[in-house]
Amino acid sequence: MQSAPHDLVDDARRDLLAGKRRIAVWGTGFIGFSSMANFANEGVKTLGYDIDENLVEQINDGQIPIDNLEYWLGFETEPLVKDGLLEATSDANSLFDDDISFHLLAIPTEKDGVPWDGALSDVVETIVGNYDRNREDPVLVVIESTLTPGMTDNIVVPIVEESALEFGEDICIGVAPRRDWFISPDKNLRTLPRVFGGQDDATTDLMEEVLGVVCNNLVPAKDYKHAELVKSIENAYRHVGITLANQLSRAYPHLDMREVLRLVGTKWNIPTYFPSVGTGGYCIPLSSKYVLDGTDSPKELSILTETVETDYEQPNLVAEALASRGVESVAILGLSYKGDVKVDVLSPTHNITSELQRRDVDVGVNDPYFDDEYISEETGAEPIPFPEGLEGYEGVLIVADHRKYGYTPDDRITNVIRDCDIILDNLNIWSEIEFPTGTEYIYTGGEGWLGPAIDE
Repeated sequence: MQSAPHDLVDDARRDLLAGKRRIAVWGTGFIGFSSMANFANEGVKTLGYDIDENLVEQINDGQIPIDNLEYWLGFETEPLVKDGLLEATSDANSLFDDDISFHLLAIPTEKDGVPWDGALSDVVETIVGNYDRNREDPVLVVIESTLTPGMTDNIVVPIVEESALEFGEDICIGVAPRRDWFISPDKNLRTLPRVFGGQDDATTDLMEEVLGVVCNNLVPAKDYKHAELVKSIENAYRHVGITLANQLSRAYPHLDMREVLRLVGTKWNIPTYFPSVGTGGYCIPLSSKYVLDGTDSPKELSILTETVETDYEQPNLVAEALASRGVESVAILGLSYKGDVKVDVLSPTHNITSELQRRDVDVGVNDPYFDDEYISEETGAEPIPFPEGLEGYEGVLIVADHRKYGYTPDDRITNVIRDCDIILDNLNIWSEIEFPTGTEYIYTGGEGWLGPAIDE
């Protein structure tokens, strides 16, 4: 592969800040929109593309289209829109103007719970197919999405090679996965260490100039092959730790494993993981699958295979634990997999709900971030308000630690759960509430929390 021209490397940051070049962002979800907003907030003109016209309209109206993201961003985006720094479109042709030299890809790389390369193929083919061969300098394509190891070589490189475009002369490829934790403002695009790598040293240097506009802590990798593997492996580490916590809870059902793991975590080099109802979101449940899919020797990663299997079983075990206690109705708090994040991708609530319903248990679901129609369509359960909707349910399962579930006064909760036999708390957020006599409160990892389901 040829190298990126040094004049483009030298001029990239200056041209972006001077308004001579723009950045195109493919996908305006959490990753894409936050990239747009952060670059625009530094004075760089950004143009985001999305097939969702409602998202495009919201962005162009100056709205932040993702709930609570303004808390993480720390600034408003409406002034950026008014000043022409932040714009969205559903017309992909707009992303190929002469002044757009840098493309950030923040597109889905999973579908139906497994790694997926469809969107990546489509976007790269679109970029390659619309390349202007009269350009004086190449375009830089940086993939921000989590990738299956080897996906750049297996998907991106062949598309470029088949087009007869030249690496370095026409197009430069790089990978820089994101690590942001969107519920913690201190873990943001500017402060977190960010691994990145290009097709060669010059491309990596070019990426550093571009990404360095908004990232203060850049960590260069040898190349994109090494950079694309980092995100999956670091999340796989966490996946294994979380799953081990659940396995320990199963192996020692008569001990409070949450307490044991809290004590284990006091050792300086041991992270603390607690048993849970299961993982969710784009990262953790898929991380081990990405790593397994990317290797030619999956048998060498038996620990990850076991992790995937155990994690998949956990929501079913939780449903069985509730049903085996004889409850005929359960109210679930949280469709999201995580508190105050509007993401229900691979949320354990989906499997728990379906398993409870399969056992003829009536299920109600509340989530303040999703409307009733969405909850009903996605779960088949009855949407319920909180806390009033808890009345009459024999069981309550807290999946996500949304702030609303924590700050609601205790008496508003206890007044409506008089008929409740059991409360299973995934995050231990109701541990200080004095529940009525006859209501059993347990938390994930607590002594006997899986009940007859695990004792058998």
